[in-house]
Amino acid sequence: MRILWLDLNCSYAHSSLALPALHAQVMHRKDVEWEVVHATTGEAVGTAVDAIYAYRPDVVAATAWLFTHEHLLHVIVRVKALLPHVVVILGGPEFLGDNAMYLHRHPEVNCVLRGEGEESFPQWLELWNSPEAWADIKGLCYIYKGVYYDMGVARVKDFAALHAPEESALFAWEKPFVQIETTRGCFNTCAFCVSGVGDPVRMLSLEVIRHRLERIRGRGIRDVRVLDRTFNYHPQHAVELLRLFAEFHPHLRFHLEIHPAFLPQSVREVLVSIPHGLLHLEAGIQSLRQEVLDKSLRKGALEQALDGLRFLCSLSNLVTHADLIAGLPLYTLAHIYEDIRTLTSWQVDEIQLESLKLLPGTVMRRDASLLGIRYSPLPPYEVLGTDAMGSTELQEARHLSRLLDAYYNTKAWQRITRKLILGEQDFLYSFLRYLIQHNYIEQPMSLERRGELLYLFCKEYYPSYAIDVTLAWIEAGMSLKKRPAGGVRTKHVQPTEKWTVLYGKYCDTLRLCFLPTDDTGHGYWFGYDNLTQCPTPIFKAFFLAENL
Repeated sequence: MRILWLDLNCSYAHSSLALPALHAQVMHRKDVEWEVVHATTGEAVGTAVDAIYAYRPDVVAATAWLFTHEHLLHVIVRVKALLPHVVVILGGPEFLGDNAMYLHRHPEVNCVLRGEGEESFPQWLELWNSPEAWADIKGLCYIYKGVYYDMGVARVKDFAALHAPEESALFAWEKPFVQIETTRGCFNTCAFCVSGVGDPVRMLSLEVIRHRLERIRGRGIRDVRVLDRTFNYHPQHAVELLRLFAEFHPHLRFHLEIHPAFLPQSVREVLVSIPHGLLHLEAGIQSLRQEVLDKSLRKGALEQALDGLRFLCSLSNLVTHADLIAGLPLYTLAHIYEDIRTLTSWQVDEIQLESLKLLPGTVMRRDASLLGIRYSPLPPYEVLGTDAMGSTELQEARHLSRLLDAYYNTKAWQRITRKLILGEQDFLYSFLRYLIQHNYIEQPMSLERRGELLYLFCKEYYPSYAIDVTLAWIEAGMSLKKRPAGGVRTKHVQPTEKWTVLYGKYCDTLRLCFLPTDDTGHGYWFGYDNLTQCPTPIFKAFFLAENL
């Protein structure tokens, strides 16, 4: 048989782990011929359709995700029109709910697999053209002779016995990062998450993980994303893994999700000693409100979570990312603004504000009407309104998310953005309205354009901060000929013996510029390396006239 996998992603930087995970379990079969078509949602539908049609497969398989599902259906329906005989099987988190209506609405899809496919998919491959025999395949949902069959949820019985995805010849080693599971399942019961449905937690041994990381390092990969839903659910296992990760420094960097409420002393001690740059932690917090977390069925006391998050933010050897979710029950827009200010005061490295999606199979989707949530029935199932936030407020939260990404989460503008958030109670409100009124908030903006807008805004509304924007502009290596650097002197600049060096070392070969802060001679010197022509300064000094 000829099977074609449609690897559809939002960009070519991403890849689905499902393909190599499934292929690794059946790669010994010589009677199955595999082909892969790679595509993105930004490409014309016809491009993927043409590639699939040229191969003439017996089976087309794909994973459906929130942001690829609609594009995927456009491809599948066209392929089915051209190749009526082809059998289409889909899987992924989109099918964790009731699939009867979906299959009746999309007859071009022959069946979907609910849950974990590594054991069920090989079974299905044995019977792919015999739908009368599909009833024994765990997790399979399909319509046969007008009758809907639902075989429950497929869960892998022996996670440790599976062949690793990296063993597959179809593993995407060329991507900028790879994904790995050290555990599967989640102990938490979050009502908005597909993992909060009671999946048991299963672990791999330390030696198996070490072997897989050695293979990844041997391929020259630098970045590893650990897919464990809650990395630190088992403290001792987390300690052992963190020590293992440290063995691969500086060759590998790890991105993982951690629950800040579950950080006993043993885990904290290891985190303190972790090499600089090894870890990027995604601290699941969602809201800084106990009533919101209770309504969302999230485990872990809020005070413990806040204490854990403050601890993580205090560590300069790792990057901590905190996420908030707009649209959760009882969570208001005012709460979100306050929580952003709180996270800013703790100097969180990144703040991700997301809009809630009511995913199929989740408790929150099932109980949406009881919780006062209105949402789109089509992917990505975004929340449109709640009893706590109307549609206009949710739109403002989406715009606020874009502001945070453009400024707070961007290294060049983070320091000045923090200063403004903490120093001016209404900064986030007023700057967001400025960006909206001038039609900037929905536009993609370059790093330089973002700096220009912040400078113009501060000049008009917060003039005492304009000099701080100019300093950030200079240190980010922006042009000294543009407006934010309008007061910078670049010609005939001479050093003074009385300056205070802030970083770098002065030498006569440096090209100097001077930024006066007032009319009395106060100001900043910046030095640039003439040899390398690097746009960012390597020397900075400050002069205060009254120190003379």
